[in-house]
Amino acid sequence: MTFVLKSAVSALAVSCGLAVMTAPAHAYTLMDMLRGDRQRSQSTIFMDQAPGRPVPRGAVGGSLGGLDPEAPLPKVSGPRYYTYKAETLQFVDTGKFADPVVTGAVAEVSPSGEAGAEPVVQRRLLAQAKVRANADVAKALEAYYGDSRNPLVWVEGNGINERAKSVMGALADAASVGLDPANYAIQTPAIDPANPDPVVRDRALTQFELELSAKVLAFVQDTVRGRIDPNKISGYHDFQRKVVNLAPVLKLARMSPDAGAYIASRSPDSPQFEALKAELAKLHAADGGKEEQIVVSLSGLLKPGDSSPEIANIVKAVQKHGSETLRTDHAATFAAYAGSSDYSPDIVALVEDFQKERGLKADGVIGQATVRAMTGGDTNASKIDKLAVAMEQARWLPEDLGSRYVMINQPAYMAYYHNDGKEQLSMRVVVGGKNNQTYFFNDEIETVEFNPFWGVPQSIIINEMLPKLRSDPNYLDQLGYEVEVNGHAVASSSVDWYGSTDNVSVRQPPSSDNALGELKILFPNSHAIYMHDTPSKSFFKRDMRALSHGCVRLSNPRAMAAAVLGTTVDDVAKQIANGQNHAVKVPQKVPVYVSYFTAWPNKDGVVEYFDDVYGRDAYVKKAFDATTKARGAQI
Repeated sequence: MTFVLKSAVSALAVSCGLAVMTAPAHAYTLMDMLRGDRQRSQSTIFMDQAPGRPVPRGAVGGSLGGLDPEAPLPKVSGPRYYTYKAETLQFVDTGKFADPVVTGAVAEVSPSGEAGAEPVVQRRLLAQAKVRANADVAKALEAYYGDSRNPLVWVEGNGINERAKSVMGALADAASVGLDPANYAIQTPAIDPANPDPVVRDRALTQFELELSAKVLAFVQDTVRGRIDPNKISGYHDFQRKVVNLAPVLKLARMSPDAGAYIASRSPDSPQFEALKAELAKLHAADGGKEEQIVVSLSGLLKPGDSSPEIANIVKAVQKHGSETLRTDHAATFAAYAGSSDYSPDIVALVEDFQKERGLKADGVIGQATVRAMTGGDTNASKIDKLAVAMEQARWLPEDLGSRYVMINQPAYMAYYHNDGKEQLSMRVVVGGKNNQTYFFNDEIETVEFNPFWGVPQSIIINEMLPKLRSDPNYLDQLGYEVEVNGHAVASSSVDWYGSTDNVSVRQPPSSDNALGELKILFPNSHAIYMHDTPSKSFFKRDMRALSHGCVRLSNPRAMAAAVLGTTVDDVAKQIANGQNHAVKVPQKVPVYVSYFTAWPNKDGVVEYFDDVYGRDAYVKKAFDATTKARGAQI
């Protein structure tokens, strides 16, 4: 039965995964088979989920379809993480810059309006400047300086202007919006007053002119779309990268009364981004993490009635990180605590209230999730890192999420429904395990399907079902699955399970045992990810809920279905009660953000921090480093 368990339990997952489910006690059912046996402990076995092709059938004949039964089984692998390759930089084609002597358009008039020959010389020398930039920035530079009607932006006469100083100040403050100032750092031209050579001076000024323009354009592009391409991080990231219109930036900066304020205004101004920005400013003001960090060291669980020398640190941590309301409600407990190591009822009540306000199971049992919450989880420095990653990722999404949308935040294990700009519904979710991660993308909800079939993807058939089917071709028939080959219904025993499964489809009919429960909420995407019900509710009680095969299980699916359909829970119940498989289109498509934020504001605008369950923040930070290094190779 061990062999059956490994193939069948894992087979219980579309690209989404399902918990081991509860079955009636009177019969040995589908779910019993999927467990392996009734006595075995309930667990979920993970597998890679990406679609793929099986190993083709061998050419050698034989009773087993030409393949050695002892040969390794085919496998379908999931997405992977990449070594980030920063955007390629190219030399700006300064040969395209217009020569004012040839065109006569600049005609010896300086940017300040004063007559003189210096601007003409500077425009000529600008063609000798050497600057590298990405393709979009290079194109914008070539377009601006290639038009002889456009004067220099940052240089006037024998030096840089106030406009340049204002913009340099804004670039130096890039950290306030989650960017790295090193990406935009520029030195003022080194002009030796003792050396009056105007050619040396003007060459330094024109090099500065082009470099600062490149930095300004890069900053505007980064603050709008992000400095890294998320799709180069991993196969789990799926975004259409934003196109930023850089063509008018230099002209607008030149005409603006405050150029620094203008480029700073290009940062997102959504409520979520503003909350992250405000939190970042607060942490920077706290000096980046020099405050005392309270440490609670527990190797296991601390339960009511136990004793531990860590109780003193627990009380101290809750007092520091609990809400003002909690501190007021338990003021007597804090005042009376004298350093005892007993986990007494009054301290248990304190911990339970703290767990409740943090969205944890309020049972007074202290495990690692509670420890993380009560100690703040991170130093100021690590929170700053999370905020920088979150602000970068926020730029990948639309700046305006909309007045009505669903937000799924995987590290928080939560889903939220917003309507009229307000959060109206929230619920716990289960997301993919580390080996079967939920993707990071956005889409639109289109349909709610009631009493769904569970269509088994090729990855499940190959990775999980195939071993059992080669041993017992009747396996799927016995479990009540429906099998089709080229669209024609067949018995699973009639399929050559040693051949290709490309044309084989398998599905589980609607039933009380169905892996998807009563309904699923669909937003068609290439990853076969959706939200759905599950017959097993036990996983929702856990703090760590990265347990599925990729899809998002909802703790209250009827409420979410009613919300996106614009109807009532009672109406949803009626749709389910008829027992028939049918789909209902939502009246208006609802944006859904299947996101991954380890720092994100709640409905009150308070930024909350979460564990990096998939370790994705580290990959984002590596991409930051690669980008900064590539941009530092400037000439």
